[in-house]
Amino acid sequence: MTLATDTVDGRIEQARVELTPTQVAVGLGLVAALGFALLFLGEPTAHDAMHNFRHGAGVTCH
Repeated sequence: MTLATDTVDGRIEQARVELTPTQVAVGLGLVAALGFALLFLGEPTAHDAMHNFRHGAGVTCH
């Protein structure tokens, strides 16, 4: 495809042809996990807990 004919519909159709149902499920699961993490782990207490865990694991973040 060229850029002039490269559309969202074309990309969706190409994904339907090339991706297996397992790949689609894994992709949706990753998107859901990322959404969950961004929604709930943005809370200050969760952020502090993750920050302390990183330091406990020896990761220097600042």
